[in-house]
Amino acid sequence: MEQRVLGRTGREISVVGLGTWQLGADWGQIREEDALEVLDAAVRAGVTFFDTADVYGDGRSERVIGRYLAERPDADVFVATKMGRRVEQRPENYHLDHFRAWTDRSRTNLGVETLDLVQLHCPPTAVYSSDAVFDALDTLVAEKRVAAYAVSVETCAEALAAIARPGTASVQIILNPFRLKPLEQVLPAAARAGVGIIARVPLASGLLSGRYTRDTVFAPDDHRTFNRGGEAFDQGETFSGVDFETGLEAAAEFSGLAPEGATPAQTALRWIVQQPGVTSVIPGARSPRQAVANAEAAALPPLTDGTLRAVSDLYERRIRPQVHDRW
Repeated sequence: MEQRVLGRTGREISVVGLGTWQLGADWGQIREEDALEVLDAAVRAGVTFFDTADVYGDGRSERVIGRYLAERPDADVFVATKMGRRVEQRPENYHLDHFRAWTDRSRTNLGVETLDLVQLHCPPTAVYSSDAVFDALDTLVAEKRVAAYAVSVETCAEALAAIARPGTASVQIILNPFRLKPLEQVLPAAARAGVGIIARVPLASGLLSGRYTRDTVFAPDDHRTFNRGGEAFDQGETFSGVDFETGLEAAAEFSGLAPEGATPAQTALRWIVQQPGVTSVIPGARSPRQAVANAEAAALPPLTDGTLRAVSDLYERRIRPQVHDRW
């Protein structure tokens, strides 16, 4: 699979990675043995990048990855984790003592001395303007708790603030055919600064797979049930902030843009990979088959100019009024 340098880390990662939120929590239950099979299928398909967080299943996702890497020492996988969501979301909670404790816990969970990358996990907006926060992150690097640090953001404004910080290695942001705003300023700014871009929520919580209907029912412990209005965390993390009815209609139209031999989900991933400045996209997978299908999107031919224009037109007509001015 194609490898791209992840910003200021200097490390190469696969252009399609694996998001592992679903292996921890909030997407229904998954057995640990099944989770390990998903990780292995992704690696065998060419994935060299896992994204996780200390709150995914209260560390379960990290621990599963740690077990997998211990059992597969030959697997050359770069692991990015996140920190910050284990406390009340107030700027004053983002300080060095907490950072040390959180990264020490992640190091234990993952079974490593030094984390490849730690990302602030969508912190309060004020955190991005705090010199003390970024000084503390620099200290983590100096202490070799982490090799590099980055941010995961909710808004384009937060992304631009983080890109301006000289130590920020990468920015993780929602980017998919239903969320085009990052194309305007964030991706160009990141490219100029040498900052990597990790695209998350690439399938709009599964909407862009084209598999859902008005009769689809998600499990009670699935965020697509309990967070549609942003009741538990930022609404933009669920269906990319698009209401379910609108999303279904737009997804049906998007499915018609898939080239022959490609699924709608693979088409969405190919669209993201094709955007200038993107380093890697991190779809989740709940089965080995899904992990392999996601990885195969990297090998698809580039989408045509006509398809790219059709995606932009779909966004303008159906999606933009709901999301563009919010994130």
